[in-house]
Amino acid sequence: MPKLSQRAFKKLQKIVGKKNCTNAPEDLVCYAYDATAARFLPEAVIFPETKEQVSRVMALADRERFAVIPRGSGSGMTGGSLAVKGGVVMALVKLNRIIDIDAENMTARVEPGLITGKFQKTVESMGLFYPPDPSSSDFSTIGGNVAECAGGPRAIKYGVTRDYVLGLEAVLPSGKMIRTGVNTTKGVVGYDLTRL
Repeated sequence: MPKLSQRAFKKLQKIVGKKNCTNAPEDLVCYAYDATAARFLPEAVIFPETKEQVSRVMALADRERFAVIPRGSGSGMTGGSLAVKGGVVMALVKLNRIIDIDAENMTARVEPGLITGKFQKTVESMGLFYPPDPSSSDFSTIGGNVAECAGGPRAIKYGVTRDYVLGLEAVLPSGKMIRTGVNTTKGVVGYDLTRL
């Protein structure tokens, strides 16, 4: 994988803003590890604030041929958020909103950087229950839980994260945004891209 050029770094700064883009060694080291023992230093770390910024970053990465590694809180045990071959870590912690909760239909739309425990407490205050409970739920993110199909002790009875994902809004490597799934448990329209 080609290295991140200075020109591409400056373009990243224009997309997410200078305050949300760093290649300072003291910042990079904080994103070189997760809950595993592995260490891989990224070439840059960015903190997009909108899905449109994520889309523009991915389109730039596709054109400039550098790797982008999405990251939540870095609490995973598989190395999934590590820049194994360099590249840019895209920390999604600023995309942390609950967009809406439909209590009647027991569905919610959230951003990937939302802390799992915060979401659980919010729905519990409404008399609802979100079962996936990884041991890191006080600091892990919903997006990371989806990426790793997190479980926890309640998984034996209630299932894992994928069992509670009806659909996704995703950004492809080209920068194109797509939606998968439906807002119902049963949806037989085409391929099940959400579980793919």
